[in-house]
Amino acid sequence: MMKPNLATEKPTPKVLRICLWAQIWFHILCGVCTLSFLFPFFDRQKKTQKIQAWSVRLLQIFHLELQVKGADLLPSTPYLLASNHISWIDIHVINAFRPIRFVAKSEVASWPIFGKMATQLGTVFIRRDNSRHARAVVHEIARVLKTQSICIFPEGTSTIGELVLPFRPNLFEAAVVSQTPVYPLAIAYVSQKTGLRSDAPAFIGDMGLLESISNILKNRYLAVNLQILPPYVPGPDMLFDRKQLAFYCQDSIAKAI
Repeated sequence: MMKPNLATEKPTPKVLRICLWAQIWFHILCGVCTLSFLFPFFDRQKKTQKIQAWSVRLLQIFHLELQVKGADLLPSTPYLLASNHISWIDIHVINAFRPIRFVAKSEVASWPIFGKMATQLGTVFIRRDNSRHARAVVHEIARVLKTQSICIFPEGTSTIGELVLPFRPNLFEAAVVSQTPVYPLAIAYVSQKTGLRSDAPAFIGDMGLLESISNILKNRYLAVNLQILPPYVPGPDMLFDRKQLAFYCQDSIAKAI
């Protein structure tokens, strides 16, 4: 069996990593202060600008190069973005490109610092083991989609990025109810030098947040590719169905990566 083509880079020097850790904690502290003391006085446009600037700076600290394809496909009106999921940093990568509200598992709300930040940024949390709560979240997403765009991770978990897990159709019901267009988003982390896929940002299994951050810092030459794909357009005899939406997005992303 052939081994997958993976990037192998020389680890970031330890002294540099220590300096980067200090930059990260300072950046997080600045973000928390902005959310706590300034956000209540900002309008939506100002909040969006601050979110994007903070995310761009975070990627700069990680030396994570952002590359985007298909940005012109996205409309100026609200849409649902359905993405594969590799890492906690996916959210900040997408926000560096174009700030958007997210749906995340309820455990994220309890994360130190990042959980508070997610809450302040309007993240919709879902308890995946509670079907009644999931139905309530669908209605909440449909309500938000009337005025704002939302991003979902329908795999329900993060992966190493080699394959796309089956997309759960439940959250796509919100797009059906609100008649909102759905755009697949393919995320891939690669080496800046070779273009080969990298596992370094993957946030999987029992991995902790600090361990994940450490893994990314050790790999100083990473790039992240965002590819927005054409929206699902049902045929003349087809319904705007959540299962078809889920399969279309899953299949489109699988082919893209």
